[in-house]
Amino acid sequence: MDKQNRPIGFFDSGLGGISVLRACTALLPREDFLYFGDSAHAPYGEKSLETVRSLTLQAVDSLIDQGVKAVVVACNTATSAAITLLRDKYPSLPIIGIEPAVKPAAQAHNSSSVLVMATPLTIQEDKYQKLAAAFCHEANVISLPCKGLAELVEQGHLEDAVMDEYLQALFLPFRHCSVEYIVLGCTHYPFVRSAIRRNFGQPVEIIDGSDGTARQLKRQLEAAGLLTSQEEPGRVTFRNSRPEMLDKCRELYNLEY
Repeated sequence: MDKQNRPIGFFDSGLGGISVLRACTALLPREDFLYFGDSAHAPYGEKSLETVRSLTLQAVDSLIDQGVKAVVVACNTATSAAITLLRDKYPSLPIIGIEPAVKPAAQAHNSSSVLVMATPLTIQEDKYQKLAAAFCHEANVISLPCKGLAELVEQGHLEDAVMDEYLQALFLPFRHCSVEYIVLGCTHYPFVRSAIRRNFGQPVEIIDGSDGTARQLKRQLEAAGLLTSQEEPGRVTFRNSRPEMLDKCRELYNLEY
């Protein structure tokens, strides 16, 4: 197979990266994608840095062994923890990460306060801290660690009382704050966008980094001469470290949210 017609590898700690995958398949509909979710070890956002790095390297090594032409690390935690290590290890391979969309939120004309929802490890990491600091002069950037939220999404609590109860408690300190934007800093969180909006208690714009990651993937494939020559629609193949989650992968890929 010509290198340009090989699949694009996708990696996430579980199901969350499917939200990024959807943005990429919409922008690049003729590309083939191979998605691996490590649901057996989810959530990554509450593990140690060393554990996340080890799991991420193992997963990406496996995708590369399967002949992918590029890799998207569709996990904010894994990107923060391991993207530099991956690029050092595979310097000739396009490797695209994802980061919270703090910049567009902070620079929006009507933005004074931005609430960033992310996993505890993402918020602790130097990569995120530098990102937040870079825009703190343009908006009040509030970092909100969401312990357990990604796990609830993995368990299927998208629009139920369990999710509502969790979010109401999480947002309680911000009931009377003026927040114009919520940034979803974990790829699991877009699947509960409507629940977040409903439980926040005031009008708010909600954004994530999926579209930006898709555009960056396209730019890197173009620069490397790796855009597919296939004319027919591309295929998406799902794999998961918990095979019983494959039906859930397909369900989320087709979910309206």
